[in-house]
Amino acid sequence: VQLQASGGGLVQAGDSLSLSCAASDRTVRRYGMGWFRQAPGKEREFVAAVSRSGDFTYYADSVKGRFTISRDNDRGTMYLQMNSLKPEDTAVYYCAVSRNSVAYTLPSAYLYWGQGTLVTVSS
Repeated sequence: VQLQASGGGLVQAGDSLSLSCAASDRTVRRYGMGWFRQAPGKEREFVAAVSRSGDFTYYADSVKGRFTISRDNDRGTMYLQMNSLKPEDTAVYYCAVSRNSVAYTLPSAYLYWGQGTLVTVSS
């Protein structure tokens, strides 16, 4: 499975961005998916995850209430709507496919990773 993340860019604090993650194979509909991010000099951290059906979603406390994860299984695509962006949201954002139908918060539970898309939020 290949994942293509897109939608990153340079925005100002308070703005919104929408990220997309398109999978090369629609079999991803069988698996949980997630978004992670990595800021310069920091470890990769969990952002949000969604279960196979989309019924269960999980968010890092730092983005709860501002970010919304969703997926379209017919299109094999996952999304991350990011509102009220802050400078501390600046990072490379990665999408990933879980090892099963569950949405996990640990990177080690994910088997396939996209190349990442850069989000820069200026103050």
